[in-house]
Amino acid sequence: MDSLPKAKAILASCGMIELAMENSSRPDLQAKQAMVGEVNTDQAPTILVTHASVGSGHRSAANAIAEAICLLRDDPQLAKEKGVSVPSDLKVEVLDILDFGRIVFDGDKTASLFTGATRPFYDLTWRYTFTGRILWGGGTVFAHVMYPKFVDYVKKVKPLAIISTHIVGANVAVSARMLTGQHFPIVCVPTDYEVEGLWPHLHADLFCVANEYMAETLRPRKVPEARIAITGLPTRNAFAQNYDVAKMRERYHLPLDKQVVLALAGAHLPRPYVHFRAALDELLPYLHSFKNMHMVFIAGKDSSYADHLRRRCAELGLENVTVFEYVEHIAEIMAASDLIICKSGGLTITECLCLRVPIILMGRAYGQEKANVRMLTASGAALHVTTARELADTLRRFSEHPEIREAMLINAGFLRRPNAAFEIARDTFELIKAEPSGDEALRKKHFLHFYFGRKPAHNR
Repeated sequence: MDSLPKAKAILASCGMIELAMENSSRPDLQAKQAMVGEVNTDQAPTILVTHASVGSGHRSAANAIAEAICLLRDDPQLAKEKGVSVPSDLKVEVLDILDFGRIVFDGDKTASLFTGATRPFYDLTWRYTFTGRILWGGGTVFAHVMYPKFVDYVKKVKPLAIISTHIVGANVAVSARMLTGQHFPIVCVPTDYEVEGLWPHLHADLFCVANEYMAETLRPRKVPEARIAITGLPTRNAFAQNYDVAKMRERYHLPLDKQVVLALAGAHLPRPYVHFRAALDELLPYLHSFKNMHMVFIAGKDSSYADHLRRRCAELGLENVTVFEYVEHIAEIMAASDLIICKSGGLTITECLCLRVPIILMGRAYGQEKANVRMLTASGAALHVTTARELADTLRRFSEHPEIREAMLINAGFLRRPNAAFEIARDTFELIKAEPSGDEALRKKHFLHFYFGRKPAHNR
């Protein structure tokens, strides 16, 4: 099940690895683009998928959506099954919106500022500011202040649609549409299990959300029901596959006769993982007592952390531990596991749900991660621990009571939507066909647009 090379080829064909645009005179595009209110005969039809490089989740979601669109474009039979009509010469560009800023900054480093002692301030901002009655609607201010380059790019490309997996990308898309006077739809895809208050609520054509819980948040914010689609969070196609567990364990030299517990400790941003890794370190001396378990640690590209784990395991004489660094086909080893220990990021959680693997969420959560923890644990789809001792106790209960795993899988089944990326793609193409929108309020130009919402659905 070698899905990654195929995925890379798809990404390359979409322009996600090489974003060069090829101009060509194509009169056959006139009918298509007349439907969206634009006549652009020197560009191939293009969909822009924007994210922000603040952690890896927003980028992963953007890549998943682009992969789904390209699969539909390249496989007419699949497109027919999904009820989608895709131009054969469609281009998909995945763009980091931060690259278009007047001041280009490192989103990952900026995100790392909101860790450690500053995390409660981030939590306060994310959960309370503009999430009550006073809400942000959308406006041109983002483009005027920071992103005029993106407006110029949109003016040149004349996209069929813009799909955004990050707040900044969504707001800049709204700004660009207002300033260029174009009529493409804007699709917002929040990548966690709650919707933060700074999304452009009144000027986006569609919100694709994970579940009804998120839809309940949008309704008091006066987002019309027709602009809410419960699609699930998008993951790459590799996470929607069925894997032969025995074959995967043989491939990664993991035991068949033990419960395999996978700890996802590979860090795109090291600082948020400091407490997570410290708790795993404290867990190591307990692992002698788990005779029926085999622990697998994924250290990612952090070879020094992998060396540290191997050294500690050797010192403790642990034989029921395997340490991997970067794993290219991560979906395979996740699917081979009985349980996954991870942080509470929205995309990681969703990947586990899609692969039907129970989850233990480790560590205190803030901001959107707190919303993720509350929703997953309230649904009975995940367990949450904050200390190494609590983690050890939970692992022991999990080992002694296999019915816990079955109950978690049943509850997770209500949240599992492995075809989310295809659903988002389908809804986007339906909006493209429906353009230009007759909703004047949706297109009205604003510099700043605040408004009063109704009573929030969820107490914060």
